[in-house]
Amino acid sequence: MAIERLIVGLGNPGDEYRGTRHNVGFEVIERVARLLNVRLERFRARGDSGKSLGHGCEDSTRGFALLEPSTYMNVSGVAVAAARDRYELNSPSILIICDDFHLPLGRIRVRPKGSAGGHNGLRSIIAMLGTDEFPRVRVGIGESPGPWQEFVLSRFARDERPVIERTISDSTDAIAAWCLSGDFDRLMNKLNAPPASQDPLQS
Repeated sequence: MAIERLIVGLGNPGDEYRGTRHNVGFEVIERVARLLNVRLERFRARGDSGKSLGHGCEDSTRGFALLEPSTYMNVSGVAVAAARDRYELNSPSILIICDDFHLPLGRIRVRPKGSAGGHNGLRSIIAMLGTDEFPRVRVGIGESPGPWQEFVLSRFARDERPVIERTISDSTDAIAAWCLSGDFDRLMNKLNAPPASQDPLQS
């Protein structure tokens, strides 16, 4: 089965990071896997690089791969480049899901390419791939009130959790559809619109 698309959720491995703002990419990937009834298994390339699974799409000859790097956020590019090489993909076929502390809580921004925007995981991927021309889904985790290094490793407050749950759910549905179709315009149109409950003038 040929892998045509790679979907990568960024985060840090280990129970101590589970549920933190920096790990929303992991949460989305795990829910996409459950929604599509696929199992994440060990991905071994350039060491133990993460959890990954290739799964059939529209027919038995085409598929996608999910990747949850175990290389820690700041060196995410090692795992992504290893998966790119393993599956012989070009960069526009690699979708990255990550947190963004520049976006309001619950806001999603989808772009076909772009800079790292201060995100160390994206910076590592750009360096390892040698290009910033890969699509990304950035999930707003709220704007940092202080040092961002501490903020991204904190957990969501009780009143924030329902918002991020809805955001992760919306992202999961749209990204699962992209796994099966590869229709990036549809993904952008679905996720770039402000949530119905959010006043676009406030975003």
